[in-house]
Amino acid sequence: MKKLLIFLICTVTLFAADATVEIVKRMDKSPVIQVQDASEPAIGSELRKKLFKMLVADLKITTYYDVNEFYEISSFGDSVNTNTKTDFILRYKLSEEIDNSVIATTKLISAKTNNLISQRSFKISKVDHYPFMSHSIIMSVVKDTKQESVDWMDKYVLFAKNTDPGKSEIVIADYTLTFQQTIVKGGLNVFPKWADKNQNNFYYTSISGKKPTVYRVSLMSGQREEVISGEGMLIVSDVSADEKKLLLTMAPNEQPDIYLYNLETKKLSRITNYRGVDVGGNFVDNEEKVVFISDRLGYPNVFSKKIDDDRVEQMVYVGRNNSSASAHKNYIVYSGRDKASEFGDQIFNLYLISTKTNRIRQLTSTGKNIFPRFSQDGGSVLFIKEYAKESALGIIRLGSNKSFHFPINIGKIQSLDW
Repeated sequence: MKKLLIFLICTVTLFAADATVEIVKRMDKSPVIQVQDASEPAIGSELRKKLFKMLVADLKITTYYDVNEFYEISSFGDSVNTNTKTDFILRYKLSEEIDNSVIATTKLISAKTNNLISQRSFKISKVDHYPFMSHSIIMSVVKDTKQESVDWMDKYVLFAKNTDPGKSEIVIADYTLTFQQTIVKGGLNVFPKWADKNQNNFYYTSISGKKPTVYRVSLMSGQREEVISGEGMLIVSDVSADEKKLLLTMAPNEQPDIYLYNLETKKLSRITNYRGVDVGGNFVDNEEKVVFISDRLGYPNVFSKKIDDDRVEQMVYVGRNNSSASAHKNYIVYSGRDKASEFGDQIFNLYLISTKTNRIRQLTSTGKNIFPRFSQDGGSVLFIKEYAKESALGIIRLGSNKSFHFPINIGKIQSLDW
């Protein structure tokens, strides 16, 4: 029980920095887009309106458009009124198949010229998968209007949630948390991590047996295989680009350090060796370095070191409680506690830094902002926001400096990956 308590405290305790806010502004005018429902009356109004609301939300989150939120019904073959301030019309028609699958046929139309830009079809096997249908539709709209990709939209969010004392489940969801599916249950299952970019497999730590054990699970088949086990803390914190190496936090002697594990050779190499706490390793700089959280200054802070070098570099020089880092290429986003303010005494903000410069960009300003995770393209950050006794899943669009929040009504999230 003592080891389990140390395990959980060291890995979920949140270890902030004072910095000026760098604001990125779009100087050009965003195009106006209108969503129209052209489905047949036989399709239930509930599904039609759910898809409409999700399409509007997805369009807003791209930050590329000025979205008309009025629910408008049309016919699929109607011409559009070109005497309008609207730039694009997104029209969808839903139909149901005998096997209960749903098809959405869409048109993207230039409202200025009445020209058809594209016509596409999207299919889902079950009605409750409609959020992913929306995400895929908007990804195609972004591509057809020649905006920067938002392919992160249809990626699963993977998280562990506490259910009862000593029990937690692993869940997959869309980024709005509208769709959720439990994929691991029974016992204490924590720290899930995607094993590949296609999100076909994932790792997680089970603390239900005699020793903490890391398992790899196939999302398609549900097949589970043991990867590594050991005494004390055991967490997969990052996976190499070729998916052949893992960064682990391990504490075989109650001293957590960062280790590199080769999945092919089964070789385990110790990266840090400090008589204190080193946790949460992430690859940076073409995987030549590892970023991690350490208390070697007497308080938690962000450090890095080359994998084949003993020298350790301090990454953050402001604040005295910096933690919970995620990395993408040479960028690092971390969470830390700020001084008490009018917003409360538990203020955790997110900050963005680069391994190439000394600049710090503050990403949040209120509430408790934790568990930051980069999107695969590095253009967005997913995180948990707690404020005024409410919690939400947040998305920060780094290019436009805008954030969006989705309420969490699922209990306490223990950890997550994207």
